[in-house]
Amino acid sequence: MHRTTILLAEDEPALGQIIKESLETRDFQVLLCNDGEKALKTYQNDNPELLVLDVMMPKKDGFTLAKEIRAIDDSVPIIFLTAKSQTQDVVEGFTIGGNDYLKKPFSMEELIVRINNLLQRTKVQKTSEVLKIGNYTFDFPKQQLHYNNISEQLTHRESHLLFHLIKNKNEVLDRSIILNKLWGNDDFFSARSMDVFITKLRKKLQKDEQIQIINVRGFGYKLVC
Repeated sequence: MHRTTILLAEDEPALGQIIKESLETRDFQVLLCNDGEKALKTYQNDNPELLVLDVMMPKKDGFTLAKEIRAIDDSVPIIFLTAKSQTQDVVEGFTIGGNDYLKKPFSMEELIVRINNLLQRTKVQKTSEVLKIGNYTFDFPKQQLHYNNISEQLTHRESHLLFHLIKNKNEVLDRSIILNKLWGNDDFFSARSMDVFITKLRKKLQKDEQIQIINVRGFGYKLVC
């Protein structure tokens, strides 16, 4: 039976061991590293299927590590563990490619639920669809947006958000539903992060003036073209 491999980067020895043992009792294979540099080498050598990264680590912090990994892999799910509570820190984590975050202290059951949800969403969201939107062609599997002879690579989160907007074209995409589906929750920090990605998508689609992503206050967003 296949065991999902998780890379865990945590510099607190006791906490790292607790998380590792708890995940292993759920049949995950866990690669534990205590700093960002070791975590990067482990990622490159072992190709894990999900990453759990502490933000504050020696040698290379979690955000820097995630940026370097996202430069070569924009689809592997990333969960940040953080003691930081500032809004801009959480938004930064999502912006650089994180899929979820947990603030310390947290329960192991919550971490396991979030891991399973991310792994399930990753499986469900795999599709072979190529979609048209105005004068653009969106190749969802390759996460590429094409306009005439110009191609632009999208991030994992940009791709999935655009996919759902297109699938619900000319209808309001419920903010709470999409936040829970792509971010794992609909709290304030996730909502701020979603706003950042909506702004990015508007800029990427601005070559076609007929395309708009409208903010429907109190409900969500609507893609019209």
